[in-house]
Amino acid sequence: MNLNLMAPVNQLGYGVAGLNILKALQAKGLNVSLFPIGQPQVVTQEDAEAVKRGMEAAKLFDVTAPCIRVWHQHDMSQFVGRGKHIGFPIFELDTFNDLEKHHLNSCDELMVCSKWAKQVCLNQLYMSPNGHTYLDADEKVHVVPLGVDAELFPPAPARQDDKTIFFNCGKWEIRKGHDILIKAFEKVAKEDENVELWMMCSNPFNSPEEENKWHQSYNHPKVKLIPRADTQAEVYNIMSQVDCGVFPSRGEGWNLELLEMMAAGKHVVATEYSAHTEFCTEENSYLLPISDVEPAFDGKWFFGQGNWAKIDDAEVEMLTKLMQRFIKLSKGKVNQTGIETAKKFSWQNTAREIIKCLQK
Repeated sequence: MNLNLMAPVNQLGYGVAGLNILKALQAKGLNVSLFPIGQPQVVTQEDAEAVKRGMEAAKLFDVTAPCIRVWHQHDMSQFVGRGKHIGFPIFELDTFNDLEKHHLNSCDELMVCSKWAKQVCLNQLYMSPNGHTYLDADEKVHVVPLGVDAELFPPAPARQDDKTIFFNCGKWEIRKGHDILIKAFEKVAKEDENVELWMMCSNPFNSPEEENKWHQSYNHPKVKLIPRADTQAEVYNIMSQVDCGVFPSRGEGWNLELLEMMAAGKHVVATEYSAHTEFCTEENSYLLPISDVEPAFDGKWFFGQGNWAKIDDAEVEMLTKLMQRFIKLSKGKVNQTGIETAKKFSWQNTAREIIKCLQK
C-alpha cells in the first residue's frame, strides 16, 4: 500500500507523533512518502534512516494514494496528490472557530486520537440545525489513538527511600495547569517536608521574559527546574527517578508524557477531562474530577473561542489531597495497571488503526 504523509518530525508533540507514525507504518510494510512540515530534526541513526527513506520515496510519490496530514486544525488546506485527503489534527478545546471549521471541512475524512475528540468533531462539523448528526458523519471521523514506545519507556523500579518526588513535563502554559500545580504542591510541602517537585517545562515558544516569570512562580526550595531533554531516552532517564507525575491540565489533545509515565510504571495524577481520558481511568490514575468548563483564555494562545476545564480553589484543594493520597497509598509501588494500559497504546497499534481506516 502506498501512502503520502505530511507531518513534522522533531522532539515536540506533533513531531514525536509524526516520526513514530512514519516508523510504525514503514514497519507494517507501507511505502510511505514523507513530506515533512518544517525542517526534520532527528537524534538517532534509526530515526534518520526512516526519515531519509520516506523522503526518498516522496521523489516519486503515488499521486493516487491517500494523503494524511498530521497538523493543526487551522492549516489543513495543503495535501499531496489526488487521493483521499485525511486530516489528523490534535486539539485541546471543545470548539472550532470559523477558520478551523473551513479547513477541517475541506478534508475528505478526519483521524483523531480520542473518542472525546471525535465527539467534538461530530458536534462542531457534522451537526444539523435540529441537533442531529448527519447520517454519514460517523464514517468521516476515525479514532486513531497515539502510542508510546515501550522499548524507550520500560517499567522502572519504584523508588524506596523516604522522599517523594513529584514530576511534571510539558511546555509552560496556563492550559497545562502550571499556575495551579505550584499552589497544590505548596500545600503538600507545608505538611510534609520530605517532598520535591521536579519541573521539566521549558517552552521554546516563550520569550526569555515569559520563561523567567514562570521560573519565579516556582521559586520554592523544594522545586527543581530541569532543562528540556533533547531525546526521549533522556526523558525516560528523568521519569525513572521520580515517584509520581502530576498533570492538572485544563485540556489536552493527547498528552504523550502522561502515557509515557504509565509505561514506565509511575503513578499519575490527572484531570478527568479531554483527550487523555482515552487512557486515564480510576484504575490506573488519581483523577481530579472536573464539574464544569469555562472559556479558554490565557492571553497568549487562547482567547475564549472554546472551553476547557474550570479549575478553582476547590479543585486545587482536591489536587492537594490526591497528591497526599498517592504518598499514603502508592508510594514505593509500581503502577502495574498503568503498565498494562500503556501496552494497549503502542505505535504499532496506531499504525494498525490507520491501515484499517485506509482499507475501508
